[in-house]
Amino acid sequence: MGSWELSGERAGWLGALWGKSAGKAGGTANLLISHMLDTAAVAEVMWDEYLPPVTRRRLDAVAGGRGRGRSLFVWLCGVHDLGKATPAFQRMDAAGAAAVRAAGLGWNEYALAGGKKWRHDRAGGRLLRKLLAEAGWTEEQAAWVWPLVAGHHGTFPTTGDLAPPKKNEEFQGRGVSWQRAQTVLLEVFSREVGFGGECPLAEVQPCEVPPRVVQLQLAGFVVMADWIASNERHFHGIADLAQVSLEGARERAKAAWSALELRGGWGQLELPGPELFQDRFGDGPRQSQQMVLDAVHRMGGPGLVVIEAPMGEGKTKAALAAAEVLAARSGADGVFLGMPTQATADPMFTQVRSWLGEIDGRLADQVALLHGKRIFNKEWRALLDGADGIDSFSADDCYGSVGEDEYGMTWSFGEEEPEPQRRGPSEWFLGRRRGLLSPFAVGTVDQLLQAATRTKHVMLRMAGLVGKVVILDEVHAADVYMSQFLLEGLRWLGQAGVPVLLLSATLPPEQRRDLVAAYLAGAQCTETLEILPEVELPQPEGYPNVTAAWVGEDGPHLLVDSTETWREDLEVEVRVLDEPVADSKDEDPSGPAAEAVAEYLQDQLADGGCALVIRNTVDRAQRTFEALRAKFGDQEVHLLHGRLHAGHRADRTAAVLQALGRRDDGRPRPQRMVVVATQLAEQSFDVDADLLVTDLAPIDLLLQRIGRLHRHDGNPRPPRLTHPTVVVTGLRQAGDGVPWLLRASEGIYGRYPLLRTAAEVIKVDGGKWSIPGQVPELVARVYGTDRIVPPEWAAEESAARKAWDENRRGRRESAAQYLLARAGEHGQPTLEGLHYGGRGVLRDGQMEALVRDGDPSVEAILVRRVGEGYRAMTGRALGPNGETAAELLDDVLTGTVRLPAKLAAAVEQHSLGPLSGWRDHPWLRYGKALELDEQDEASLGGCRLRYDDRLGLVVTGRP
Repeated sequence: MGSWELSGERAGWLGALWGKSAGKAGGTANLLISHMLDTAAVAEVMWDEYLPPVTRRRLDAVAGGRGRGRSLFVWLCGVHDLGKATPAFQRMDAAGAAAVRAAGLGWNEYALAGGKKWRHDRAGGRLLRKLLAEAGWTEEQAAWVWPLVAGHHGTFPTTGDLAPPKKNEEFQGRGVSWQRAQTVLLEVFSREVGFGGECPLAEVQPCEVPPRVVQLQLAGFVVMADWIASNERHFHGIADLAQVSLEGARERAKAAWSALELRGGWGQLELPGPELFQDRFGDGPRQSQQMVLDAVHRMGGPGLVVIEAPMGEGKTKAALAAAEVLAARSGADGVFLGMPTQATADPMFTQVRSWLGEIDGRLADQVALLHGKRIFNKEWRALLDGADGIDSFSADDCYGSVGEDEYGMTWSFGEEEPEPQRRGPSEWFLGRRRGLLSPFAVGTVDQLLQAATRTKHVMLRMAGLVGKVVILDEVHAADVYMSQFLLEGLRWLGQAGVPVLLLSATLPPEQRRDLVAAYLAGAQCTETLEILPEVELPQPEGYPNVTAAWVGEDGPHLLVDSTETWREDLEVEVRVLDEPVADSKDEDPSGPAAEAVAEYLQDQLADGGCALVIRNTVDRAQRTFEALRAKFGDQEVHLLHGRLHAGHRADRTAAVLQALGRRDDGRPRPQRMVVVATQLAEQSFDVDADLLVTDLAPIDLLLQRIGRLHRHDGNPRPPRLTHPTVVVTGLRQAGDGVPWLLRASEGIYGRYPLLRTAAEVIKVDGGKWSIPGQVPELVARVYGTDRIVPPEWAAEESAARKAWDENRRGRRESAAQYLLARAGEHGQPTLEGLHYGGRGVLRDGQMEALVRDGDPSVEAILVRRVGEGYRAMTGRALGPNGETAAELLDDVLTGTVRLPAKLAAAVEQHSLGPLSGWRDHPWLRYGKALELDEQDEASLGGCRLRYDDRLGLVVTGRP
């Protein structure tokens, strides 16, 4: 074990106490001291190869000086399983229990059998708390360390939770022998990892209490080290104490790290020079991009940067360049970029890989794509390079039994199978809850929102964010419920000093203030979200603009700047096309409305041109498409919405982008084309329309849609469409009275913001908006408190405001119960009790639903039942029970479609699941198959479903 001697009794204890049974350690039991040293050795490699520079510097300060942080970190990771040195754990394996008894450590089996079990993580927290006090640790230092041990299985208990069942000390170990054995184990471990003196445990004591968020980050790294060291393929059991050594553990840890292809990020970046933009993107920065770079250079430390600029201004490139500067100055070792949707994350994945490749060619393949549909991304799948089933790898698939070790990891592949060779981030990072631990990640904003929830293993998510630069795009898209998790996340990131860049076309002043206030509250460890009274948040004077906030030694600092856009303002004509009166009781006159739009476009496009029609519901989009197809034919009208199956949606999106996107190769635009879409066309949809027809939406989203008008310079346009025009539908004016608004739109967005937006639209009807110059003004007016509606609308607006406020209050309260820290507890000094009242283990899909409170929806895989067998939606035959060969996987996944929210309950009720032939398939075993008959129809929950190749999924009836 070491250069110093162990007495016979002490050696007997350490040679008997086991950490992994033979069944969980490759056929040979692994001694507890061996597993603790294995985990410590993994922690050494993590420190040397993985931990961000900022984290190493921070831990050095906590431990009392340069170089001391490594030893503390190693000790914290290795001590996690101390609680296994108790009868409650040692009795779980018959062979191991017999050896422990033979070593003189006994227990009353009758007192332990039956009833509630005593978890070894809780036992470890209790034991460590006692031993640290005996070693002379201050209460302040012991108070933050024991929760790291007590919480290493995913949740942090209160001190009250550290009492064994019925306060029966038999679970912990009665008598002098148990107490001495536990003390010896901790002493020997501490000496082995480098702490000496008469009382090595006293030497471990830190000098500072780290911020709570750093404790949470450390807890995540403890779990990471434990899971790696619990991999039986790389850490076979050692049952002979004479063979246990830290050097041996180091060899195993280095081999495992290499075999798992784990790595850190870009390390300590050098501060980029003025040529940064040219080097990364091939062009010099635009004026707005230079403004952002200037701002981050002027910041006095890591902080929050809010970038507001119109669509097409280059916010993303500005943010990526700024991320390099912030990383170099802060010691961040990677980046996470969060997008509002899965569809917007995919092109960003490509862009981030390209950017990283310019920094270091080896980094481009290290980007993890984090969203539920990544298997449909061909670029992502190409990175996996033939590793079948790799994307289905889940941490849950690798856990051992609950009884012995709730999260003891085993290898998912057969012992004889070679590890698949591929590019891409380490497979280990692709397990459930671990994606953010990858040094570079692109995904939906949900990844950050989930890190702000009081859920099991949240420490892994937070450990993956702290130490990175975080970029969130289109933050205006977060509704009031999602915003609570965003604000909570910003609090924790602010406390950690994580550089954060938030991008938006524009933000209402109140939302901008809330975002800045949340970050600064975290940075100052205060409960209130109010910025200190002496600090005013100036409103930007121009557009595009940047707002930066950070905390220095003398308190919070703010920097606000603005400049001019690179393009001249577009003078966009705004017109209202009233919804036709069909029936006074008709809540959604989509039929007549679709015909009215078709007639309008038939006139406007008589000489050609490209129009975009955006509808707020799939049903309206389908009806509008049918009306337009009747006038223009199949070739000139295209339909895009969320109820197309994945294959059709991908193909049609690509076709539309090819026709109406940027054309640097000189391709001609279509002579005439109409695209009918839902909100899919609202975000990151780079098309150029000559004419826009859109349903009424809140002003910020309406302006997003207008951003698709005359988007690209140099495109030829028909004479009638040389001036950009937006035609607003989904409302009907009533003279001086309150306009009729589409009920479906009110259900999506709320009546209050739609009424105020309608007031602005009706006021300008026939006039023009200067875009983007007027964008901040329009957004501020609609989301402000000044009266902007006509006097005749006042009573209706007041009632709508009351309902709107009540709805928002209810949604805030609904979110509050799941936030990572409870109200009033943001200033707590330790993680003790963090999970009190929190959510436990959530099934697939529940985590996503937790941070989004809209109506639940579910995805199904459409398959055709033909005779006695099945066919994919591409027409290719599957096995008699749906068996899917590798070459047919894409054909099957092509049929994935999102069902409307009203059918979510029916899916649960009917227990839609995989075909019997999919149950062992690594990518399809969790799929929900929806069987269509030979006419492509099915019944579900009282509704009739039909898949039409032109319309997508058509749903009739009510559940």
